Amino acid sequence: MRIILLGPPGAGKGTQAQSISNKYNIPQISTGDIFRKNIAGGTELGILAKSYMDKGLLVPDNVTIDLVKNRLKEDDTRNGFLLDGFPRTIHQAEVLEALLKEQSVAIDVALQIEVPREFIIQRMTGRRVCPNCGASYHLEFNPPMLRSICDDCGSHLIQREDDKRETVVERLEIYDFQTAPLIAYYTEKGKLKTVDGTKAINEVFEDIIRILGEANDHH
Repeated sequence: MRIILLGPPGAGKGTQAQSISNKYNIPQISTGDIFRKNIAGGTELGILAKSYMDKGLLVPDNVTIDLVKNRLKEDDTRNGFLLDGFPRTIHQAEVLEALLKEQSVAIDVALQIEVPREFIIQRMTGRRVCPNCGASYHLEFNPPMLRSICDDCGSHLIQREDDKRETVVERLEIYDFQTAPLIAYYTEKGKLKTVDGTKAINEVFEDIIRILGEANDHH
């Protein structure tokens, strides 16, 4: 199976990606991991990527593409892979398609985990963490006994910058803007499948298994 995973920040992609990877025995490939691995390994592309990241800039398309290209040439991708965070643009999607064509393979499914914006905002802005012992809570789904006090050590809980409403909204807007064209691109190719990410984690996974099973039957 060759799968692209799409879904906004906070849609629970990481959890599902891991489950898919384990069930189908295919590597989960995320651009973040590739960057970290190349930077840690001191590769030429890693050093190049780091020079942009250190300045707070986005790593340019061609560098990202080269890193993904190298990753897809590794042995563990022979039976397939799950791509998370790539492609981000139509250009990257076209390059990926051409790259796979050289190996006479294609993407089976572009899987979109769909979650309404308000739902994600509520899910992310409710998170609280303990700066002292690292315990994490959610005001709605997993609240502390006392509103802003850690059950374990009694410290005052804080909201991380990443979980503040304006940060979450900004990330969602960037995602929508970047990904809308991709959704159209894969819909046109008949590859897009959507699951409802508001369901319980195991239900979402069951829906995914069903979709991937159908995609596999078409082979």
